[in-house]
Parts: sequence; C-alpha cells; structure tokens
Amino acid sequence: VQLQASGGGLVQPGGSLRLSCAASGRIFSISSRGWYRQAPGNQREFVARIDSDGSTYYVDSVKGRFTISRDNAKNTVYLQMSSLKPEDTARYYCKASAWDSRFYWGQGTLVTVSS
Repeated sequence: VQLQASGGGLVQPGGSLRLSCAASGRIFSISSRGWYRQAPGNQREFVARIDSDGSTYYVDSVKGRFTISRDNAKNTVYLQMSSLKPEDTARYYCKASAWDSRFYWGQGTLVTVSS
C-alpha cells in the first residue's frame, strides 16, 4: 500500500485546511485509515481514524474542529481542519492499517498555523 498525503500549508489562526491522503496498491487489505501528527520536539500523536464500517475517532484536542472522511471511489481519506490553532502546527502523516496488522505511512504534509 502506498499513501500520498497533500494539502498542508500556512494558515492563520482560526482558519481551515483540508488534507488528503490517496491510497494505491492493495487497497482491499486496509481495515482503517488515520491521521497522526508530529510537532518539532514531540512524539508522533494520533489525531483521527476512520474504520471500514465508517466509525470515526478523534483525539480530544481536535474534537469539534476536525472531521475525517473518505471517498471510497477515489481511495482517498480527508481531514477537514477548522478553527485551527497555533498548537495544531505539525507535520501530518496519514496511516493505513491492514487486516493482517501491517500498517503503512504516508510521507507527511506540513501544517503551519501562524499569523
């Protein structure tokens, strides 16, 4: 499975961005898709996940501001981010988890929230 993330950039506090993660390869093996982020000096942390049945999960700090969704026809998962804060600044990585417990990472896309 190959993952290609895009959509990062510079945005002012309170602004919005939409990240995309396109998957290719053994798509049928994927059980869930998710987003993680890593700020400078910090460990990579979970942000959001969407499972094969459509269930979604979020870290508390983004609940009500971020929305994860998917377009199965395009094999793409999105992360709509609104009301962005400076503390959301990080490199965002998409992840795909397979039914056999293997997982795959995309290359990351940088989100900078600053005035």
